[in-house]
Amino acid sequence: MALFEEFNHRLQGIVWGPFMLIFMTAIGVFYLFRTGFLPLRKGREVFRATFGELLGKKGKQNSSKISPFEATSTALAGTLGTGNIVGIATALTAGGPGAVFWMWVSAFFGMATKYAEIVLAVHFREKKQNGETVGGPMYYIEKGLGQKWLAVLFAVFCALAAFGIGNATQVNAIAQSVHSTFGVAPLITGIVAAVLAGFVILGGMKRISAITSALIPILAVGYIAGALLAIALHWKAIPGAFAMIFEEAFSLSSAGGGILGYLSMEAVRFGFSRGIFSNEAGLGSAPIAHAAADTDSPAKQGMWGIFEVFFDTIVMCTITALVILTSGAFGSGLDGADLTASAFSQSFGGFSDFFLSVSIALFAFATLVGWFYYGEKSVEYLAKSRNIQLCYRCAYILVIVFSSVMQLQTVWNISDTLNGLMAVPNLIALLGLSGVVSEETRTFFGGNQKNKTS
Repeated sequence: MALFEEFNHRLQGIVWGPFMLIFMTAIGVFYLFRTGFLPLRKGREVFRATFGELLGKKGKQNSSKISPFEATSTALAGTLGTGNIVGIATALTAGGPGAVFWMWVSAFFGMATKYAEIVLAVHFREKKQNGETVGGPMYYIEKGLGQKWLAVLFAVFCALAAFGIGNATQVNAIAQSVHSTFGVAPLITGIVAAVLAGFVILGGMKRISAITSALIPILAVGYIAGALLAIALHWKAIPGAFAMIFEEAFSLSSAGGGILGYLSMEAVRFGFSRGIFSNEAGLGSAPIAHAAADTDSPAKQGMWGIFEVFFDTIVMCTITALVILTSGAFGSGLDGADLTASAFSQSFGGFSDFFLSVSIALFAFATLVGWFYYGEKSVEYLAKSRNIQLCYRCAYILVIVFSSVMQLQTVWNISDTLNGLMAVPNLIALLGLSGVVSEETRTFFGGNQKNKTS
């Protein structure tokens, strides 16, 4: 076991090392230029195609597909969660307040990357005999690049990663938070979570999307309201918090006692890595959900990807960072969930434990069912047998129970490695299929935009 953990540690250092982060960032920069800085240049159209569509009149939806918003909610269910609440605390501790700035930079590039992923997923998706629409990196790698083996690799890594980052780690977070706040035994929590998750996931994509589209907006609004209230109670510290973020993002320290300085690489490293972990731009998971959307345009659906990254990282992660920085808890020696809990307790006292516990539990449950869909569609791509797919569902539900009582540091490490391995074939496809994204973008935005976004 020790030998395996050492191998995984070395592999993890490669797949999430400097080269990988640079490669993922470079893809984002490449697509910013390839699309003519779409997130900035067409910001009004993006807003109208996302928020505007939610407020506008909705037409009849194809019963075999899900709405664009339901696809986005399912994708957000896979990203929003412990990373936005706890992950940002670890980034601040390891990289300092400057990490927040570099997280914003990674999100800016990530908006273009996720837009491209979704465009390709919708462009290369296919319809099954039962009318269901499926797609994702495995389909655009095979059909676009013509590399079946690379598509198989992605599907294998995704199916396995779903057990870790999408299941075991989330269930353990639920069990521990419920136990610490309400005193419920972790095994009981695991059994209840398995029953509830089983009800959702056995209903297929329609039920998963219905649950996530109902749950995610409520959770997001509730958490944002609580966080903004905590920030407002310490409003005098807001200017100082932003000053710390910008000053430490570009802080120059003396090098060897000389007059030359160097950029705080820890802030850059943890800012970029936590940003990518948070919004999953480049990993290839979210496009699997978006491929099932009832949309007539790949580019139009891609704009929901821009919204996802903005909301996940720029909004959710930033307000958590501000709660921590304005509360005075930063620098106390705490880390992770303890640091976030301490920050909220400065505003809400004992109620903060209840608030954070419920937030973590519900966000993690949404992630649990969202990632199941990614894993199941990967298995479905690998094996058409319904028996194998049923076995995967049963295994996923059983892991929920076992994970509630497990020590999961090794699972976390393996899951991180599998996530990184997922990204490799996906990034290769993004690089090789940029012409398709560019053409779809020109086709959509080059015509009558009023008609296309209405």
